[in-house]
Amino acid sequence: MIAFAMVVTFMVLIMTKRLSALIALIMVPTAFAILAGFSAGLGDMMINGVKELAPTGVMLVFAILYFGLMIDVGLFDPLIKLIVRLVRGDPLRILVGTAILALTVSLDGDGATTYMITTAALLPLYRHMKMDVRMMACVIIMSSGVMNLLPWGGPTARVMSVLKLDASDVFVPLILPMAATAVWVLFVAYRFGLHERRRLAALPPEAVDEDASAEEILAGDEEGHVEARRPKLYWFNLGLTAALMVALVLDLFPLAVLFMLAFAMAMTVNYPSLAAQRERMEAHAGNALAVGGSSSRPASSPASCRERRWSTPWPRP
Repeated sequence: MIAFAMVVTFMVLIMTKRLSALIALIMVPTAFAILAGFSAGLGDMMINGVKELAPTGVMLVFAILYFGLMIDVGLFDPLIKLIVRLVRGDPLRILVGTAILALTVSLDGDGATTYMITTAALLPLYRHMKMDVRMMACVIIMSSGVMNLLPWGGPTARVMSVLKLDASDVFVPLILPMAATAVWVLFVAYRFGLHERRRLAALPPEAVDEDASAEEILAGDEEGHVEARRPKLYWFNLGLTAALMVALVLDLFPLAVLFMLAFAMAMTVNYPSLAAQRERMEAHAGNALAVGGSSSRPASSPASCRERRWSTPWPRP
């Protein structure tokens, strides 16, 4: 009962916006542990928890920093421009392009970044075409939901925390289901596009401004952090990201180590100046702290999944 009360209290404080997730995760369990009579050993338990959570916290922080840095340097710019040029004027292409763009940008595991980039790039086009922006929101949310299952996303990290599993145990089996779900998102976007194509065809010709939309999209795509772009290092950043993904799937090193090394290499090559490095760190520190501070999981032991399952000390009534 105490555990259920703690969860309910935590959710109420979060949903009513009385506490942030990070503060609630610290204060609520501490208060309930004292109420349950564990105050004597509370300090040791908290230190042990910090030791177990540290590897995952490091992985989450550096994953957010790395993909945020890749967005800054312009790794996804060619894809964004290609999508914008291909989709203009056709509602079906616009919605499918929205899904592709959202799936790509969601690689950083941060939903806020996905919504900001995708909406900023495509919202003017939806408005000029008189398209239903609710369809855009639906496609972006579905795309973000798929990619949020990445190990540095919140839900997967919490699953690994509860089951005490390593990232390779949870994420690698999810790769094919995630791919199938991404295909479903594209199919839904395709159906939405057919609906919008029929609806817009019934509108007067002057109601849809196709010519103005393309230039506004291309112009809007260039706004923000122009000084941080590194187009000359595009192939280096693309190769580094591809190597990181391969190493992640093959489980060559722990995820925390992979993202730490990749981030250090990307930051050093793209921004040799200490001032530029500090600026990029400050730009993404808020997201990294928010995700890393509220989505960590304990580091898993080398035991197999079967051993973990049978050796878990389940509480007795």
